[in-house]
Amino acid sequence: MANFMIRFLLCNVLISGIIGILLLAKRIFKNNLSGRMHYNLWFLFLGLLVVPFIPFRLISLPQIISWLYSLKNSPASNTGTPMGETADANPAENANWMNDITLSVSSETPSVTGYILFAIWIVGIIAMIIIVIKSSLRLRTLQKSALPLQNSEVRRLYERCLNEVEITKKIPVYSNAFLKSPIIVGLLKPCIYLPIHLISDYNETDMRYMLLHELQHYKHKDAIASYLMNLAAVIYWFNPLVWYALKEMRSDREVACDASVLKMLDEEAYEDYGNTLINFAEKVSLTPFPFAAGLGGNMKQIKRRIINIAAYEKPTFRKKLKSVTAFMLTAVLLLGLAPFISTYAADESHYQWDSSSENVSYVNLSAYFGDYEGSFVIYDLENDSWNIHDKEHATLRVSPNSTYKIYDALFGLEEGVITPADSFIAWNGKNYPFEAWNADQTLQSAMNASVNWYFQTIDERLGADSIQKYLHQIGYGNENLSGNLSSYWLNSSLKISPIEQVELLVKLHNNRFGFSLENTGTVKNALHISSSAFGDLYGKTGTGRVNGQDVNGWFIGFVENADNTYFFASNIQYQKHATGKKASEITLSVLSDLNIWR
Repeated sequence: MANFMIRFLLCNVLISGIIGILLLAKRIFKNNLSGRMHYNLWFLFLGLLVVPFIPFRLISLPQIISWLYSLKNSPASNTGTPMGETADANPAENANWMNDITLSVSSETPSVTGYILFAIWIVGIIAMIIIVIKSSLRLRTLQKSALPLQNSEVRRLYERCLNEVEITKKIPVYSNAFLKSPIIVGLLKPCIYLPIHLISDYNETDMRYMLLHELQHYKHKDAIASYLMNLAAVIYWFNPLVWYALKEMRSDREVACDASVLKMLDEEAYEDYGNTLINFAEKVSLTPFPFAAGLGGNMKQIKRRIINIAAYEKPTFRKKLKSVTAFMLTAVLLLGLAPFISTYAADESHYQWDSSSENVSYVNLSAYFGDYEGSFVIYDLENDSWNIHDKEHATLRVSPNSTYKIYDALFGLEEGVITPADSFIAWNGKNYPFEAWNADQTLQSAMNASVNWYFQTIDERLGADSIQKYLHQIGYGNENLSGNLSSYWLNSSLKISPIEQVELLVKLHNNRFGFSLENTGTVKNALHISSSAFGDLYGKTGTGRVNGQDVNGWFIGFVENADNTYFFASNIQYQKHATGKKASEITLSVLSDLNIWR
């Protein structure tokens, strides 16, 4: 919840900016947008307010760019073509590959600030709900004190107005002594309430215009908008710009309703309609009821409405076309900003995997995992089929730990930090608890011994901007580089799911990233574990050690033979002893029973 609150606040910064853009667009297209179109734009805004609560990320601009980049830079010959041929690695070189070693990191303390902000937000929502309930109770009291309309003249006029607006449903009309302005209330069973003072001071022209106004509210389902606006006010109670936007929306709603009434009238009646507002300007006021739509408004809003009435002209085809065009341009602009909100809003703890078009089978491999929580994912390239144990865990994003070194090495090769011919990096002189780390390294030796400082040196030379670019390009997990540059892949910000691990291995193997074949071949060499009659086994382990306990174990890779390639990823989690070694033992047992590798 703490993380959600931080994301939600970031979303509100973006939403506030979007409000400014919307208001600017409305001003630019002021003379092109009709009153109704001005109002309709606010529904797009209400839709954007929902985005922070959508539990998945909409397609983002970086993803689009990455996809286009891969199409542009991956020659047709590379698509579906394995990485460059490599010489068989000496099995002795990788004799200790299973003994994944890593340093312990401290667990991250959840943000206290996030929890405090979340608590304040919830308290504010509760307070707003209480206010809405109290207003609703006042409305209920008003409804109970109302009487069916008895005035025969007003009733006959009301029937004529129903016919004018072409409403066949019989909407009950009541009189009430406690109202200052007419209102229409109710979503499923709408009712119109008229102030007694307007009935007693009956003027047919004024009453007709007021009834037409309320009936237009009903015809355009403005009650639904009232519910949506009040819901937005409850959730975004802390954002003054959202409140301002909702106020403007209510004002535009009345202007749109006025325009709908004027559209029914003759041109000479426009002045009379405006005079009705002027005559009752001192009597009408903003309704205190949250789910009611009425004639009222403050003096500033009424002045604005009168100005719009005075300037009103019947819409011609050309004006309608300009209005629709301006609306569409603004709509495209606003909807184009939605992915930016979604990026911050998305719950990235799980990979939103669309398996509807995939050949997927779910298998129970619990006997292999024992007390460990975890999953096993394998993809058969030749048959384009998946086998998955525990889909929930298979889509769960966790720290990649040392499995990320595959791509870290590839990024370093692509940027020339290291080269296939010269991957040497001198030991930094710092003493580590593992003897293999206390020596100069090449990519092969560093990958075999999982030497953290080697890959941290590559990261330092790459820089955060380059790393972020490559994470976007290949679509690596949550692409979150917010953690420390030396530890973002070590139980920190960067996270990935087993399914994503397999998908990336397939793309890497088929060179769909558009990287140099020589570089991908070099990485493949570094991942080679052993050969047998079943083919060649490639892989990388990873262990997450937190506060001295091994809590996260990975083994990812693929088995390649002359006829097929099988890509796999295993992840295990437990309070202790969840290591890359254990994950590899489970994986090899499964592969053996599947007759894929021995």
